[in-house]
Amino acid sequence: MSDLATTTTALRARGKKALVAFLTAGYPDDASFEDLVTAAADAGCDVIEIGIPFSDPIADGPVIQAASNAALARGVTLRSALEQAARLSPHVAPPLVGMSYINPILRMGVEAFAGAARESGLSGLILPDVSFEESGAFRPALRAHGLAYIDLVAPTSDDARVRTIAGASSGFVYLVSVTGVTGARSARPIGVTELVDRVRAATETPVYVGFGVSTPEHAADVARHADGVIIGSRLMQLAADGPAAQAGRRVGDFLAAARKAIDAG
Repeated sequence: MSDLATTTTALRARGKKALVAFLTAGYPDDASFEDLVTAAADAGCDVIEIGIPFSDPIADGPVIQAASNAALARGVTLRSALEQAARLSPHVAPPLVGMSYINPILRMGVEAFAGAARESGLSGLILPDVSFEESGAFRPALRAHGLAYIDLVAPTSDDARVRTIAGASSGFVYLVSVTGVTGARSARPIGVTELVDRVRAATETPVYVGFGVSTPEHAADVARHADGVIIGSRLMQLAADGPAAQAGRRVGDFLAAARKAIDAG
């Protein structure tokens, strides 16, 4: 069992709903990114997802694309993101999960990436542009290095596909709550209860919901049904909305409010 799976299984056994923060590596700058990770941990996040900047992030909406482009312009790479994770992982309690796209990993080499990711302190990986059918090229190397491969389930998936994908996922199942890309939204995703019920019927692995969770109230509402909530675009909006040196405080305050709302659930 991976470190991530140990953590998420223990959280569910305790009846605690997980809060996951998505943060783009190297954004707004290296020091501020590290402040953001520390602030997320201090605010009560249970897992921290580190987005690896990529030039064609097909699953990401305008906010995360902008953060990714800014990080790339500053010279952030897959290797430098792993170096940042290595600096942070000894000092933060929540497991760190990488979110990348296939091209940077293929360029490094799957086996080399798996080893470097584990050495950096990552506990798992999300690859939104890799289909389930293609994922076999990555799972063995990641598993050999103790890394969870986190699968995404879309709301358009039929029951048979949900069973196949959810049954293979490690750590947690990433349930995409809406069709489309990431982004902050004014209303919570519709139909989440039914989606979570469908996935839970297919697996014992915890089910975490992402895409469109934008307020503490959204987070609490989703957490009443799911095992965990993933917040990304709203955090990147907050990071961009003011001086970089204060980004950690802005994001930390929001996450603390989300943690409180979820726990009050």
